[in-house]
Amino acid sequence: MQIRPAAALTGALIGMSALFLPTATAQASTGRTTHHHTVTVAHRGASAYAPENTLAAVDAADDLGIDWVENDVQRTRDGELIVMHDTTLSRTTDVEQVFPDRAPWKISDFTLDEIEKLDAGSWFGPEFQGEAVPTLEEYMDRVSDNHQKLLLELKAPELYPGIERQTLRELRREGWLDHRHKRRLIVQSFSADSVRTVHRLRPDVKTGFLGTPAVADLPEYAEFSDQINPSYTTIDAGYVSAVRSVDGAHGKPLEVYTWTVNDGPTAVSVAGMGVNGIITNKPDVIRDALDDAS
Repeated sequence: MQIRPAAALTGALIGMSALFLPTATAQASTGRTTHHHTVTVAHRGASAYAPENTLAAVDAADDLGIDWVENDVQRTRDGELIVMHDTTLSRTTDVEQVFPDRAPWKISDFTLDEIEKLDAGSWFGPEFQGEAVPTLEEYMDRVSDNHQKLLLELKAPELYPGIERQTLRELRREGWLDHRHKRRLIVQSFSADSVRTVHRLRPDVKTGFLGTPAVADLPEYAEFSDQINPSYTTIDAGYVSAVRSVDGAHGKPLEVYTWTVNDGPTAVSVAGMGVNGIITNKPDVIRDALDDAS
């Protein structure tokens, strides 16, 4: 478990204490309200301000007062779970310099020890030089330290047979499948089969399907999903209403978390459609726009 600087921890504790204040008091101390109860989710962490899917991006979201972060989970050649979006290492690390003869630099071709040698921060800015690719365990430790919540994506699960069971095992080992933590966790994927598998293995875990299924197909997805999470460019108020009229796997109306919205006017428009959450690289911009509009 990694420990953050004292100032950052103090900020996190202050932010946490506001959660337990009466609503009026919390709003008075922070100057913030919630628009339509729309959740703001930091996409790959606060990825407009720190290198995506790193511990620095988790901390950047925390420093902005953002409770929810989103990440992507994949598996190394030696079977370890790491957090990275692309199925290759080249865009967000210096793998081409460190291992020039290993093209196309697929995650599944590298061991954890090799990946830990990479710099996953310098591509974003010199101040992040040496930032590492985190393991899922390291990532969960940091989210726990920050008292944040996690929207966890199983990325390209077809490349990693059994990753659903392995991820759930890791979450259980980290304490994230107890009653208290499960309220802070959603597991999602673009693969319906993967979401279905997670629901079968742990029907108590909240799940989301990434995509925009046809309205006629929503009852089928609702058998194993609690959320339908589409691109904002593919939805309108009618579609959101249709999704929310169907009860999901836990008997509550399906939720909609839409992605990736990075400007205030679009966020206000999408929130007006009735979505439950907005996934964004700029969580402060989205939150503030929603607050100003409410």
